[in-house]
Amino acid sequence: MLGILLIYFIGKNFHSLAGDHGKNQWSFAILGVGTYYACTFSFGILLALTMGLYNPSALEQMSDLVLGLMAVPVGLLGCVGLYYILKAVWERKKNMAKEQLEAFNS
Repeated sequence: MLGILLIYFIGKNFHSLAGDHGKNQWSFAILGVGTYYACTFSFGILLALTMGLYNPSALEQMSDLVLGLMAVPVGLLGCVGLYYILKAVWERKKNMAKEQLEAFNS
């Protein structure tokens, strides 16, 4: 249930951000959800490799629930980072276009 809510809110935020800037809304909603899953998957792989090198028995004893709960903040952090990067780039382009239009009309 938590995963479905996360997917919904991540997709909704990316969908509205893309709509505000005139971009394809569904592709950016899918990009946001894909970023979440890519970050959680990458964190799981890195954690498994790190724990496998330093303490292989701890990796076998770790529950899937603990691993999932550790990966959720990493996935959210990746989504938030991508969201603010896209927002900053699109706002800068919007402001540059606005300044160019004002300079042209002057």
